[in-house]
Amino acid sequence: MCGIVGIVGKEHAEKIIISGLERLEYRGYDSAGLFVADTQQSHLIKAQGRIKNLSDKLTQDVQGTIGIGHTRWATHGKPSENNAHPHTSENGRLVLVHNGVIENFEEIRQQYLANDSFYGETDTEIAVHLIAALMEQEQLTTKEAFQKAVQIIQGSYAFALVDKEAPETIYVAKNKSPLLIGIGENFHVICSDALAMLDQTNHFVEIVDGETVTVTADAFQIEDAKGNLVYRESYEAQLDLTDIEKGTYPYYMLKEVDEQPAVMRRLIQTYEDEQGNVQLDASLVEELAASDRIYIVACGTSYNAGLAAKKFIETMTHIPVEAHLSSEFGYNMPLLSKKPFFIFLTQSGETADSRQVLVQINQLGYPSLTITNVAGSTLSREAKHTLLLHAGPEIAVASTKAYTAQIAVMAILAQGVGNYLAIEAAQEMDIFHELSLVATAMETMISEKAVISQLTEDYLSNTRNAFYIGRGNDYYVSSEAALKLKEISYIQAEGFAAGELKHGTIALIEEGTPVLGIITDALTGSHTRGNLKEVESRGAKTLVIVSEEFARPTDQLVLPNVHPLLTALVSVIPTQLIAYFATLQRGYDVDKPRNLAKSVTVE
Repeated sequence: MCGIVGIVGKEHAEKIIISGLERLEYRGYDSAGLFVADTQQSHLIKAQGRIKNLSDKLTQDVQGTIGIGHTRWATHGKPSENNAHPHTSENGRLVLVHNGVIENFEEIRQQYLANDSFYGETDTEIAVHLIAALMEQEQLTTKEAFQKAVQIIQGSYAFALVDKEAPETIYVAKNKSPLLIGIGENFHVICSDALAMLDQTNHFVEIVDGETVTVTADAFQIEDAKGNLVYRESYEAQLDLTDIEKGTYPYYMLKEVDEQPAVMRRLIQTYEDEQGNVQLDASLVEELAASDRIYIVACGTSYNAGLAAKKFIETMTHIPVEAHLSSEFGYNMPLLSKKPFFIFLTQSGETADSRQVLVQINQLGYPSLTITNVAGSTLSREAKHTLLLHAGPEIAVASTKAYTAQIAVMAILAQGVGNYLAIEAAQEMDIFHELSLVATAMETMISEKAVISQLTEDYLSNTRNAFYIGRGNDYYVSSEAALKLKEISYIQAEGFAAGELKHGTIALIEEGTPVLGIITDALTGSHTRGNLKEVESRGAKTLVIVSEEFARPTDQLVLPNVHPLLTALVSVIPTQLIAYFATLQRGYDVDKPRNLAKSVTVE
């Protein structure tokens, strides 16, 4: 989830870009770069690491009236100055920044750029070379070549392009990646997030997927994929000092849903060492590896996260895993194995039921780990080990980013233990690469808000109940999806193992009942589809959330493919947004729970 800023028509573009990149650093920080120019000079500067490293490289002669900047999280090519954006064409004339993933970059290289040489390893460099090749081979203008290139390119992108021979225009395009135009007096800005440019303007225009925009100091022109001019009203970002924590978001929940890709990348940054290996305390790894059974103890959303991580942990470590509700475990402790290890999942680190269990476990002398978002919390202090989620404050009632962070941290932990035990599945897995792909897939689903909002209205606007169904991990995600839906929208929602729906519960299916099926598993997908057909025969309205590799033309929500053991991190995203939109459509405040006492800890 990289970040883009740009400006045209204002002195000292370099200072404005640096300031904007600092505000976007949460979107990526393995490298950064900027390009600034005026009619007399141009400067391209890159740096690996944080924005400060880039800022430190600017000298007094680096200035201009037009510029583009970028803060990067690597998807293609390792973090380095060569792979940092902006990227240039082979002749150096064109300069491009890009957020997203180009899926057909290899085909483009072979078809259009067989004779080109490249200094880096990124798909973005392929894109800027393609634009230059189209200009040369077909005698196109910069704008024409840019517009043709985006028709050729497949995948997600937000592009900003500058031609050094005409340094008064920024060419912009987007597909599935965020980008805004900001309106100023005799200047315009571009940005991935309005927060980046709020010190310059609070008036912004959204760009729709498939559109290209020509931006100058005096005007901007939006065109759709067919070249038709598009006019769109600007909106004013309503922000004040008391609201700034939410940025431009109307609700904390939406902000926190959107933050999940950044959380994935932050976890990679935290738990990956310089050699690309899992970085964990040795005593934690050794104690967990020596156990004969892992007990995950948690409540609510954290419990659902434990279930979703169970198969991954068992596959990577070959240690059996049980997930238990702490409110039950504290009073009905099961017969324990000889060498148990306990993992306590808690967003707050203050969950009373989980602490009750931890006290008992400490009295019995068993090793324990708390995975929490809050350093220094009670469960963190009282457990032998702690791993932090690094998800940032979760203010919304509905836990979203903590759920995915918990699954990701447990996956990283399992990878580390599996490597220590020399388990083949772990040795073949690069968890940090896979989580990077997950982050990109999350962002793709987050960009589908308009589609998900409409589907929510179509399926849930007039219902009093709803069902999520799935098998295996899809069942566990169904349970979490139903929890979110009923927690904030007050729709009576339940998550069921798809094969169990017919054992009694199917009696509740009547004409128009929404049944949402989750399918991410090759082994069970056809069976879940069969269960959907069963409920359709009883009048249910079915909606399918399915991984791309198993999708059919009639399926409504298609998920990008990720590692089969990590699909829960992606399939849960649309269900979170469904809960959000269902709540709004019913007129409720997403961030203010109904009938919830202040003393209750919400997981």
